[in-house]
Amino acid sequence: MKNTKSRSKQMLLASTLAVVSWSSAVQAENTPGMFRSEFLKGNLGWEDVTAKARDEGTVNFYYWGGSDIINLWVDQVATPALAAEGVKLNPVRITATKDTVDVVIAELAAGRGEEQGSVDLVWVNGENFYSLKQQNALWGAFANRLPNSVNFEWDESDPRSLLNLRDFGVETGFQEMPWSGEQYVCSVNRAHVSTENTPATFAQLKTYLEVNPGKFTYVKPPHYLGNTFVQSVLYAHNPDGTGATPYQQSFEELGGEELARLMEPGIEYLKSIEPLLLGGASGKPRYAENSGELDNLFLNSEVHFNCKFGVFGNHNGLITGAYPEQAEEMIFPAGNMIKNKNYLALPLNSPHPAAALVAINYFSSAEAQASKLKTAGMPVGLDLWRLSEEETAEVAASAPPHYGVTQQQLDDNIAPDTNASLVDVIEATWLAVIERKEDKPLADIVAQVSGELNN
Repeated sequence: MKNTKSRSKQMLLASTLAVVSWSSAVQAENTPGMFRSEFLKGNLGWEDVTAKARDEGTVNFYYWGGSDIINLWVDQVATPALAAEGVKLNPVRITATKDTVDVVIAELAAGRGEEQGSVDLVWVNGENFYSLKQQNALWGAFANRLPNSVNFEWDESDPRSLLNLRDFGVETGFQEMPWSGEQYVCSVNRAHVSTENTPATFAQLKTYLEVNPGKFTYVKPPHYLGNTFVQSVLYAHNPDGTGATPYQQSFEELGGEELARLMEPGIEYLKSIEPLLLGGASGKPRYAENSGELDNLFLNSEVHFNCKFGVFGNHNGLITGAYPEQAEEMIFPAGNMIKNKNYLALPLNSPHPAAALVAINYFSSAEAQASKLKTAGMPVGLDLWRLSEEETAEVAASAPPHYGVTQQQLDDNIAPDTNASLVDVIEATWLAVIERKEDKPLADIVAQVSGELNN
């Protein structure tokens, strides 16, 4: 009898310990940060991720909502596709990514740590990614761990991996997943400009404007489209003839004096064309505030050219009525058409990280990217050589047409983005020299603005 009671007590104790152990495991799994830790260690399978994603239920996707056709794709294609995987996509349409980055950083500073924030997923690149990385506000090295990571080239010995491994010259560290590829492409209104009069270089642009004053402008920095135009000018006027190469270094590596030396010829060019720009004859050149304003100027023939990011921007402009009927793409500036990728990143305090991973994995599929290309005209961020023949054919069939140029011509004239740590310095220098007309040696201006930015 005593033995029976003893065995019963032992069984009861074992059972109690098992319950306590199981309960502790569940609590540990639900502890903020535990999922991230276990996933990044490689201790969770994809089925564990999808199960947790279904429990979380929702993913808050913050992205620039200024394109009706992108919004249409998100609502009518991506949302139902993710719903089929048990995840509700909550699209949060924003006007400036920097504002969302600021929210993430502010939440973390206020103590809203892992799984306690408001942003699950953000469409990001360049300076915004750099800001998140500098503030240690990113979730971790997830990109090469998702099933659809096979659609991207990660081998650093392959030069084609550059845009996956570096974002505006900053190492991604697998902390963001490529979503789309873009290139800075200019369009020309053939109602006003013949093929033989179409400029391909900045010198030719200036010659054109001397005959046709006021028929060009660009978006004003610090808007990223304006920054990109300025960067392409700097590449083309590099006094050493090395184009974009030195601009791939960080500000710390390059130094202020060297940056000023490299920039000076390009800044002088920008100063020289001011009187030839839209409104320049009056002494007050008019710079477009954003892409929409530039589109309107182009549509109304106030300017003859429209330069902005968009491999298929000309096609999209034609089908939406934002571009004049005779708009065509042009190769300008030859050899310096900046190309990059944009990405999807998870903030460190993403409230639904598993659902965010499932969403990113879907966005990284050939099926999703082909439909996004077809519906919204967004170039794929996938590396086509990593896809199957069927997937490659699907992407090719989904691509909108080009007008006046070929894809190969665009590919033959690419240049990389400027290192993110230089972008703020370059835009601040433009504001000082071009907008405020500061008349000091450029090296002094660069030293001044870089000092202000670092304080």
